[in-house]
Amino acid sequence: MSLEGRLSELESRMISIEARLGIGSHHRPTESLRDSPPSAEGWRPSSKPASSEPVERPAAQPGRKKGEEILSVTGVLGWGGAGALVLAAVYLIRLAIDSGWLTPERQIGISTLSGLVLIASGLWLRKSNRIYASVLPATGIVILFLSTYGAHLYYGLIGATTVVALVVSISLGSLWLCVVFGAELYALFAVVGSYSAPFLLPVLSGSITDLMIYFSAWSLVFCAYAVWIGKRRVYLVALYLALIGFDFVWRSTGSDQWIAAVLFHAAQFVIFGSGATYFSVRRGQPMDRKTALAHVPALLSFYFLEYSLLGQHTPALAPWIAAASGVALALFYLVARRFLQMSMEGANLLLGIYSTLVLLHAGYMESVPTRFGPWVALLLAPTIAGLSRRWTTSDFYRPVWIGCGIVFSWNYMRAVIGANLPGVPASEVLVVLFAVELYVGYYFVKRTRNLEELSIILLLAGHVSAMAAAAQVFDSRFAISIGWGLLALGCLAISLVNKDVVLGNSSLLVFAFSAGKVFLFDLSGAAPIIRIGCLVALGVSLYVGGLLYQKVNEGSAAPG
Repeated sequence: MSLEGRLSELESRMISIEARLGIGSHHRPTESLRDSPPSAEGWRPSSKPASSEPVERPAAQPGRKKGEEILSVTGVLGWGGAGALVLAAVYLIRLAIDSGWLTPERQIGISTLSGLVLIASGLWLRKSNRIYASVLPATGIVILFLSTYGAHLYYGLIGATTVVALVVSISLGSLWLCVVFGAELYALFAVVGSYSAPFLLPVLSGSITDLMIYFSAWSLVFCAYAVWIGKRRVYLVALYLALIGFDFVWRSTGSDQWIAAVLFHAAQFVIFGSGATYFSVRRGQPMDRKTALAHVPALLSFYFLEYSLLGQHTPALAPWIAAASGVALALFYLVARRFLQMSMEGANLLLGIYSTLVLLHAGYMESVPTRFGPWVALLLAPTIAGLSRRWTTSDFYRPVWIGCGIVFSWNYMRAVIGANLPGVPASEVLVVLFAVELYVGYYFVKRTRNLEELSIILLLAGHVSAMAAAAQVFDSRFAISIGWGLLALGCLAISLVNKDVVLGNSSLLVFAFSAGKVFLFDLSGAAPIIRIGCLVALGVSLYVGGLLYQKVNEGSAAPG
């Protein structure tokens, strides 16, 4: 026996002996865990990119689920207790005001002291139960924001400059608590508290320049902070509040400085676009589809806020600036792809959605004259197909094809019905060209896997367009019936040659329309000779079609 065989036999004997003695694999020292559980002292953001290698985690313990349930219950109790304390403070203040003892200065002083005490209590208790203790400082942060705004707005005890300084200090303190307790809620409090200041402080909304500086400074802070702690929601919430908040405050002041508003929107696009790109690169976390969809409303808000101003004041430049924003987004995408070197399905989807928006709105609706719309729709699909070099369902091309389909379908209906075509050059040949393009599309799409349903839609739409073309070209009912019959027979003949069962089956739609046309329209109010001719044309086409259709089915049923 070879040495390898002897070693294998020896190992088998050792396993048998262990089994008899009741020794399990858990006694082997090589099965120790690699990683220790995370420390409960606090949460520290990591500046290192997330590793793509799998990390072994300790197995779930039977009592873990129960612990999580207890944690959920205590969380509800903790927040309920904090809410009760705030409500008790409100009633106490109301009682003190009614008695005349609690002056405005004492009200603000007590509320501020209460907020600081809650923060200090949470910091003192965090070593025993960090998550439960975080409820107290969160309540304290809210009280400090309310005290600051109340001291200025209701009592006039402090000036606007002092309020701004206090809001900045409280927001920075909330960001620090976010790191200490590892609770993202503090960062969101800081975002809301910071961006709500211009709504409450007229000094910030009086000058659009000061408003731009204030919002942009916080945008930079929250982008950097989001990258540091690795939480996209921080800069996402800041992005929404920056765009919507600035637009609301600016319009409510009645200012006519639209150029400054345009520049602000562009600055936010650059700040948050750079922040999102740097987040993906620095953390090694490209966007997934869910994250990308969370960015879509923000991009839509930016686009329409920016375009509304440009379209009102400089309509000629608006489409070009919109296209430039699409190019800028593509540059952010290329930078991220250059450094990440991994799948970017979410970024692909986001870029595709925004590109489709620019293409549809700025490129088609705003730039193409109405009389050239159908011709642009005819050229749009083959142009996109040529650029993509293949019919694809990738995350980028899917929204682009959906946008092209909307434009194509609208103009296709215009051509088939023959309505809304005044002033369109060569409108009489549009319906024929639509039919040709649909048939060509069917020829290529049917070869692509997972697009069988789309190919059938293209084929049937081509039949409808071809029948509409015959109805628009010929004036005689008899000629139209012959044309439709020849179309159905032609489909059957081609399906026999190419062994295309789908094309053969689609001819039944043409036969159905032909029969319906004859019995519903041709036989009513027509001369006898026309009735006879239409019935003869229908009968011959149906009979010959039946023979050809039988051969098509026989060919499809024959074994390959």
